Amino acid sequence: MIILGIDPGYATVGYGVVNYDRGRFAPVRFGAITTPPKTDFSARLEMIYDDMTVLLDKSQPQALSIEQLFFSNNKTTAIDVAQARGVILLSARKHGVPVFEYTPMQVKQSVVGYGLAEKKQVMEMTRMLLGLEAVPRPDDTADALALAICHGHSAGSLLSRMK
Repeated sequence: MIILGIDPGYATVGYGVVNYDRGRFAPVRFGAITTPPKTDFSARLEMIYDDMTVLLDKSQPQALSIEQLFFSNNKTTAIDVAQARGVILLSARKHGVPVFEYTPMQVKQSVVGYGLAEKKQVMEMTRMLLGLEAVPRPDDTADALALAICHGHSAGSLLSRMK
């Protein structure tokens, strides 16, 4: 199964594509979609949509795993991230890719085995599970890969229950 993990944002959208097969993960591609800070916000959303379209066309994922949005103290930032997330969800919908949402605690539990794990622990375990030499940068990329791993574990356990 090809899984695309997405860590949503409007300045940086982390992405990680993994192949999950028989309990093993292999990285396919990962990185970040970035938008210039002084660009009109609607143009930034368009850039995210266009780059997501290219990524979806290239990767042909069977699932998109994305972090559920939680409102922080900065409401303006949260609203802007929500708008970027909407563009990301639209691009997945247009490509017929089913979307699965996970909380940060679910990701930590799935990747590390402990829902209150530290960010460093999640990043290191992601690196180990994917056989990478270093933790991917920026952090958004590592977070996106962890989201893809989370879905692989969740989908795998759902599939095994169907037999």
